[in-house]
Amino acid sequence: MQTEHTPRRIVSLQPSATVILSAIGKLDRLAACTKYCAEVCPEIRTRETCIIVADSWSAQSGQIMAVHPDLVIAAVPYQEKSVVEILKSGVRFLGLAPHTLSDIYGDIAIIAGLAGALEAGSTIVEKMKQEIETIRQQTADLPRPRVYCEEWGKPLIASQQWVKELVEAAGGEFVGTAGAKTSAEAVLSENPGVVVFAWCGAGDRVPLEKIVREREWSGMRAAREGRVYCIRDEFLNTPAPTLVYGLRALASAIHPEFFPQSVGLRCLNAKSMLEAS
Repeated sequence: MQTEHTPRRIVSLQPSATVILSAIGKLDRLAACTKYCAEVCPEIRTRETCIIVADSWSAQSGQIMAVHPDLVIAAVPYQEKSVVEILKSGVRFLGLAPHTLSDIYGDIAIIAGLAGALEAGSTIVEKMKQEIETIRQQTADLPRPRVYCEEWGKPLIASQQWVKELVEAAGGEFVGTAGAKTSAEAVLSENPGVVVFAWCGAGDRVPLEKIVREREWSGMRAAREGRVYCIRDEFLNTPAPTLVYGLRALASAIHPEFFPQSVGLRCLNAKSMLEAS
């Protein structure tokens, strides 16, 4: 349903918001977005009516005002000066800061409601919940290996709370504190059976062999058994419907004997590590 109050020109400074707009069929409302949005929604590159602007971390009021939007969507992390720039534009501003899957469902519902697609948003949320619950039931009686997930390498930062929830749904036990800094020594002392890297902005290019070697993790159970993985950044770090791809990848990494190789999942070359050692 569309009303005169429904935003018609949206600036998205956050990939998750862009993915949500795409999922609810409202990508045509996008007047501007970031280069990171275009990476997760490549179809944007073919839309001449959508321009590329600075992201939530480095927002510029002039760029925002130039496209005459009626809504700006941004999300943590952003600098204080970026928020000031967004507010200087004088455009209605929706700031997102999700931590849990429940928060993400709420953000989808809010964006869908603002875009006049509340029913589509509800459908997407229900599909996400159903897929997560299905995999949770499939792994309920399986062994629960200890899983370390990392979203940043310098400093080491464990993945967010919603990733912890996905790990648990996929049949694993999350190692450490979600979203907190840690150290190579602390992770090694936990001796996880599965290690997953999903570095922000790295896509699927995390150098697994190099990390294990430089952190001296070759004796870790996950490394010994060839259970060190990279999952595409946007599948775990973008709080949007694409998280179901991350869930499937996690299930495949945690229980490869029950779940087929998933899109966006890459495994450590254990043979090359043995040869190097």
